[in-house]
Amino acid sequence: MALQYYGDLNSQPCRSVYIFLKKNNIPFEFKEVRLFMGEQYSEQFQKLNPLRKVPVIKDGDFVLSESVSILKYLAGKYQTPDHWYPGDLQRRARVDEYLDWQHSGLRPQASRVFLLKGMVPFISGSPGPAAGAKEAVEELTQSVEKFQQKFLQDKPYVAGADISLADLVAIVELMQPLGGGHDPLDGSAPLTAWRERVKKAIGRELFDEVHGPVLNTQQSLESISQKQPELLDAMKKMLFKGRK
Repeated sequence: MALQYYGDLNSQPCRSVYIFLKKNNIPFEFKEVRLFMGEQYSEQFQKLNPLRKVPVIKDGDFVLSESVSILKYLAGKYQTPDHWYPGDLQRRARVDEYLDWQHSGLRPQASRVFLLKGMVPFISGSPGPAAGAKEAVEELTQSVEKFQQKFLQDKPYVAGADISLADLVAIVELMQPLGGGHDPLDGSAPLTAWRERVKKAIGRELFDEVHGPVLNTQQSLESISQKQPELLDAMKKMLFKGRK
């Protein structure tokens, strides 16, 4: 039985796993879990992952969640090229260092910009507080600077001469704000050059395929509002779930 992969390509961590599976020719069955439809809260999915989050893989009877754990598992099981998760102790430590930092150091900041500039204005029908969006962009700018100064530095990739899981996880996060019309790498020649190297290493066709949904966020929302207003209402409930 092929590996089953549960995800939503609007999600950054889901994109990283999808790219890794495709790039390494790992057979899998993709099972879409539409987050803004709340499908992660279904009884069926909750049995699979009580945390109610994607991505998730099911390898026979073995179920695993959390994108970083999934990526490391896949690299080990399928013995993917060493550059993804190096056998060399120090190079692997560099990859792990970034993967541990990004959970709080980059992901929340990039997600907040996407939500405040891409999702909230359209779904709520209001531009929202300009100060909030400005603050979010400033925080993301600081995170991007830390990424360059601490992790990328003047190297081609985070771990050295070759792409690794660190670059893969970083690029999907840094592409997310573009769905809200903000390019966090704009104005930085070293970072835009790194992005181009990552695209080339992944393969432009695969890269564009996977990022299509998030880059077309505005067009998708406009189409939904015209053709499926009830879906837009469901997305609004999900987006503001738990908020007053």
